[in-house]
Parts: sequence; structure tokens; C-alpha cells
Amino acid sequence: MSKFMKSLCKIAIPVTLQSMLQASFSIVDQIMIGQLGETNISAVGLCGNFSLIFSVVIGAVSTVAGILIAQFIGAQETKEAWCSFDVSFICGIIISALFLLAAGVFPSQILGLYTKDMSIINTGAVYFRIIAFSYIPMAVSNILSSWLRCKEYATIPFLASFGAIIVNTGLNYLLIFGKLGFSCMGITGAAIATLISQLFNLIFIVIGFVLCIRKDGDKPVLSLHFKKITIRDYLIMIMPILISEFLWSLGQNVESAVYGHLGTSSLAAYTLTGPIQGLMVGALSGLSAAAGVIVGKRLGRKEYDEAYTESKKIMYAGLFGAVMVSALLILLAGAYTGLYRVDDSVKDLGKTLLIVFALYAPVKVENMILGGGIIRSGGNTKIIMIIDIVGTWCIGIPLCLLAAYVFKWGIVGVYTLLTTEELFRLAVSLIVFKRRKWIISLC
Repeated sequence: MSKFMKSLCKIAIPVTLQSMLQASFSIVDQIMIGQLGETNISAVGLCGNFSLIFSVVIGAVSTVAGILIAQFIGAQETKEAWCSFDVSFICGIIISALFLLAAGVFPSQILGLYTKDMSIINTGAVYFRIIAFSYIPMAVSNILSSWLRCKEYATIPFLASFGAIIVNTGLNYLLIFGKLGFSCMGITGAAIATLISQLFNLIFIVIGFVLCIRKDGDKPVLSLHFKKITIRDYLIMIMPILISEFLWSLGQNVESAVYGHLGTSSLAAYTLTGPIQGLMVGALSGLSAAAGVIVGKRLGRKEYDEAYTESKKIMYAGLFGAVMVSALLILLAGAYTGLYRVDDSVKDLGKTLLIVFALYAPVKVENMILGGGIIRSGGNTKIIMIIDIVGTWCIGIPLCLLAAYVFKWGIVGVYTLLTTEELFRLAVSLIVFKRRKWIISLC
């Protein structure tokens, strides 16, 4: 096996397994909560929409951390790598504290932006206040994981997630349904299980992080002062990602609000497809993470031709994998929706939505690898911001509103039309990739 393939597997396989496990844990969550009825499914789904905004914003901080750490490690600039880690860590803590404050103090107001159904709002507010406390552990875990992946210790975040999923699944069973002497807590039990599992995940990653830096003989450097770049350069790099990811997630929330106004059945159908979509994307997300690290290290060493060649190899691998997984999803869509205790009409809608998603999935995966890994690895994040904003707000959202409120289509038609914006993203991203202007060394 070549050195490239070894590095690809060391990063991609653990990240892929971790993402799939996290998506699987969401599926288990949904199935258990699904036994409580459509109101609970919808409430958890709407809370998840706000948490999605948090996840992508923290993901942006982790992305910049990964870009800088990978390039500086590739160039053997260890002090600069630690400085990148320190700045990202502080940003993550501040952002997660702000989201905790918003979700903990104003849960009903936030949920009211998505639906007018008071039963969903009241149910969701209870869940929201508890999971808000998981935001800080999630932020810290993400930043630590960025360092570990850049050092090719991606197995540690994977093992942490594996343990957290076992904890979450077990506690879900005990607390939601009141087993083994525990009180039957319903949706509150699901929230408590999520919080405890995130704390477990954090503790495991912290222990692994400490052991790895001792093994490598690394001495953490506490510094906010770069030599190769400035804090201004860091902010210039992170702001486009924050803006694009925030606006993208806000767009997802607008779409969910539209689905919510199409009716509780439509919202429930869309919500129950979320975990399986996450599982499928997660199955190939490791390639995006690996692309960022592998290509970033090449750029740090100024090996530009190798960076371009290896990028193409990762893209081909992603396309092949996406086609295979899409075919499997189309075959199993009906079996998955059949696991839920909901009306047959909701099951049928969910099955159709999954098939539409599967048809677009290869395009989504290529966009993830290009936009989330390869093009960003050079530090030029502005072009991805432009692609994301135009795709979401100039194409996706207008088509969504047009289909729902002008054409009066159902949720399947609305979802199908708005997802065509992925085709625009791919076309523009391929043009940017082939022009090679993204190939930049920061060292």
C-alpha cells in the first residue's frame, strides 16, 4: 500500500466510522423518540435545526484549525500549529457559550420561528434547555479532534464517539421508557442521555489528546501570536467560513420552517429522514476530512503537483462510494421508514424523500469533498463562501419558496426542486478546482 493510501485510510476510515456511528446514534434516538408520537419527533427535529447552526459554526472554527494545523505540521512549524490550536480553542469556547445562553434562555421563542403548534413548542422547550449544556463539550471535542486528525490519530475521536453512542443508547432506553427502576421521562430522558454522552465523549478525547502529545514528545505552546500569519489573517480566513456556514444553516432552517408550514405530517416525514441522510453522508465524510489534511500537508511542503493529483484521487473515490451507497439506500428506504410508529402517509413521504436524496447524493458528496476539504485546504475560503451563498440564497431558497407558496407543491416536490442547487455548486467548484488558484501555501 502506498504512503498516500496509508495516510488516506488512517484519517478517512476512523472519521467515516465516527460519522456513521454518530448518524446511527441519531437514528436510534429518532426511533426511540418516534415511539412517543409525531409531536415528539417534530419537537426534537426543530431543536436539531438550531443545533445545526451551532454545529456548522463550530465546524467552521474546526475547519480553519485543521487548515492551519495541517499546513504548519507539513512544514514542521510546530509552534505555529499550536498557536492555531490555541486561537481556535478560545473561539470555540466563546461561540458555544453564546449558543448556550440563547438556547437556555429563549427556547420557546426560537422554536416559535419554525412552527405555531404550541404542543410542539412546549415539548421542544423542555428538550432544548437540557441539550443546550452539551454545546461547550461539543466545541472542545471538535477542536481537540482537529489536532488529533492532523497528527493522524483519527482513531481516538472515533473510539470516543463509539463509547458515547453506547452510553447514549443505553441511557435513552432507560430514561425514555423508564426501565430497570428509572422513571419514565420521555423526551426529557432523551435530552439527559444526549448531554451525558457528550460529556463522556469529551473526557475520552481529552485523555487521548494528553496521551498522544506525550507520545509524540510535543510541548503545548500557549500563544495567540503567529509568526507566519497574523490574527488578522486568521480572521480573514475564518470569517468567510463562518458567514457561509451560518447562512447555509440558516437556509436549512428556512427550508425546515417551510416544511413545518406544509403540515405536521410533512415535517415528521422530513425529520425522520434526517438521520439516514446523515448516515449516508457520514459514510463518505472521511474523504473530505482526509482531503483537508493530506492536501494541506502537501501545500505546507509546497508540493503543489502532488496536492492536485491526490485531490483527484480522493474525488474519484468519493464518487464511486456515493454511487454504491445511493443504490443501497434506494433499496432499503422503505424498510427504514417502516421502523417508525407513524401514519402510513408519513412513511410513504419519508420513503420518497429518501429516494430523491439518494439520487442527488453523489453530487452532494463531491461538493463536500471539494468545498469542505480540497479547495479550503489552501486557505482561500472566500470562493467557497460565494458558492455557498449563491447556491443557498439565490437558488435553493427562492426555489423552495416558489414550489411551496406559488406552485403549492407538496414536500416531495419542494425538496426535489430546491436540491437542484447542488448541481450549481458542483459545476462552479469543478471550475475553481481545475484552475488551481486554490493551491496556496501559508508557510
